[in-house]
Amino acid sequence: MPQSSQLPHLLEQVELATGPAPTASVIWLHGLGADGYDFVPIVKELEVGTLPGLAGGVRFIFPHAPTRPVTVNNGMVMRAWYDIKLADLVRQEDEAGVRDSQAEIEKLIAREKQRGIPASRIVLAGFSQGGAIALQTGLRHAERLAGLMVLSSYLPLAGSVAAEAAPANRDVPIFMAHGLHDPIVNLPRATASREQLAALGYQVEWHDYPMEHSVCLEELQAIRVWLGKVLGAKD
Repeated sequence: MPQSSQLPHLLEQVELATGPAPTASVIWLHGLGADGYDFVPIVKELEVGTLPGLAGGVRFIFPHAPTRPVTVNNGMVMRAWYDIKLADLVRQEDEAGVRDSQAEIEKLIAREKQRGIPASRIVLAGFSQGGAIALQTGLRHAERLAGLMVLSSYLPLAGSVAAEAAPANRDVPIFMAHGLHDPIVNLPRATASREQLAALGYQVEWHDYPMEHSVCLEELQAIRVWLGKVLGAKD
């Protein structure tokens, strides 16, 4: 069963290991207004323990974002990785909030390394706002990560990526998936992010589905295959 824990200096989180001796970690960030429990049920669906090289297990970590007022939601206080001031997502970005959340995820990466999981065996994943923070953190992380999984999301602080990107993650595998009818993070915003990443030399595996701002079964199947490529046994 997943356990909720609160360790000193770390975000409160939900943790679930698929086996007795995890050899990899997935840090999975929820979307605006949700919490770490949001994607816990998906772990069972992914069946990563049956993938080659992952029988020992994968540790999934689902942190809870801090609570803060969100401007586009009339200042309502909710769990959010950063404030959203305008619906187009990119004007008047909450740079301080984005960078604060980046620092919190860096702490979680450091904790996994202390537990014996090298950076090369850590995936950063996220949905919507969580996917934005996965990109923000992963592209700038000083050591090569296993991969970045970005679901129904976009590239934040896009103007700073070229200058701040870490050389170690220039070839990090990036999985991006999006709904063709997403009314929250619209498709042009997502494809613009994909195109900017490609222009900077990143290899993006892109998937789109006839859905809105959500996750579908076909997408989960693609995620499972991708996790097998980046974390499973290599030929």
